[in-house]
Amino acid sequence: MTRKAFTIDEANAMIAELNEVFQQVREHRNTIREATQRIDVLDLLWDKGVRDPANPDHAEYIRLNEDVDRALRGLQRAIEEGVMARGLRFPAGGLENGLVDFPTTYCGRWVYLCWHVGEREIRYWHETDAGFPGRREISAADRERMGADDPENIDDSSLDFPEV
Repeated sequence: MTRKAFTIDEANAMIAELNEVFQQVREHRNTIREATQRIDVLDLLWDKGVRDPANPDHAEYIRLNEDVDRALRGLQRAIEEGVMARGLRFPAGGLENGLVDFPTTYCGRWVYLCWHVGEREIRYWHETDAGFPGRREISAADRERMGADDPENIDDSSLDFPEV
């Protein structure tokens, strides 16, 4: 299976959807954090006694655990469907910091177009081993070459995420 080499225009067309994905991620993470904090309080108050159905806080404890489970499934779904299934990747710290990489080809090699939440368009790229600190601004000349090479003719062993 061949990997998708995104053009800058294709990547830019996905930004609105990615912003929605990151909004979902924030909401799920907030739900998890708030429910987990409340669970911790109940555990401190009751220890294992909160698991007893006769405990006055048992129903809330169960509901909060279900909220965490539901939010974790939602978070996983948002990541899998909103990012991974589209052939994109989170670099190290990407989920926490709102970073997404779009694989593309450039001058006969694979590189990543790099997007950060809050950026209105793709303006940066980096080598597959450089990460966020190695971001370079996309020049007009770069723009024409990004995604122009045939991905089937380029070694993709440097890409560190599964094929779609």
